[in-house]
Amino acid sequence: MPADSISVVPVGKKVCKPFLLEVMVFSPESGYKFEVMVELSCSPAADEIWKLVFDLYKVADGEDTQLVHVSYTTETAVESAAVQGMMDEGLKQPQAAALVNDVHPAAKAVAGKKKVTTADKNRVKAAMRKVVNIT
Repeated sequence: MPADSISVVPVGKKVCKPFLLEVMVFSPESGYKFEVMVELSCSPAADEIWKLVFDLYKVADGEDTQLVHVSYTTETAVESAAVQGMMDEGLKQPQAAALVNDVHPAAKAVAGKKKVTTADKNRVKAAMRKVVNIT
């Protein structure tokens, strides 16, 4: 049996080190700003959980008031790799455009609501998924 047809990997305890990295701060329209972060959290079994986080703020009189917090957890290995890539490459222009044109309006629509509907959540989720899946 040739040596290259076998894989030998020592297995040890999994290690996961959570962190949060800001990748973008942007003002999509007068009086608003948003921050985009990549977050790595860990499951109890030390599996990596990748998230794209979006925070929307109202800016008035030099004060930033947070209106909406969105945390999108990746659902596939491809999405996880895309979010990880944002750490090295930053956001691509089409991703930034989707944040401004899709995520910002979806998040702004729920600002100030006492109850966020399923339709609201689905709209925000679809917008975040669009950003993650842009190649």
